[in-house]
Amino acid sequence: MKKLILTIATACILNAVSAQSIVGTWQLSEQKTCFQANVASETEKKESDTEKELSSAMGSSSSTAVARVMTLTEKGGGEEGIMSAGKKKASSKESFRYQVSGSEFQVLDKKSGLVKSRWVIDELTETSLTMHDAVRDCEIKTYLKVK
Repeated sequence: MKKLILTIATACILNAVSAQSIVGTWQLSEQKTCFQANVASETEKKESDTEKELSSAMGSSSSTAVARVMTLTEKGGGEEGIMSAGKKKASSKESFRYQVSGSEFQVLDKKSGLVKSRWVIDELTETSLTMHDAVRDCEIKTYLKVK
């Protein structure tokens, strides 16, 4: 009997530690499209040192006063919008429903419930979420948890 209780308690603790919650507010910190991945791989082969220097300097100016934010609720509702500096609410909000099935994050249409897009969760920690498009492996999004 003691072994059974100890086994159940251990399983519950391991499950609680390993299962991270996707619920919360997430800020998009990095996004790579297939086009960017293809251009980067092609240009790395052909670029001179000067071109590499210039492209890295041009790409580092991504610090802006706006952020794309995604909020996910416990009941499967979600909202994505753009937060501007000095504003309390996001603009251009898009509401959706979502579901997580195994390691797949599915974005559903709010009214019809049809799957709009599918993403494979690569990494989910307490502070970060990385996922790639289920159809195109080269499209990657990385989010940081805000709250």
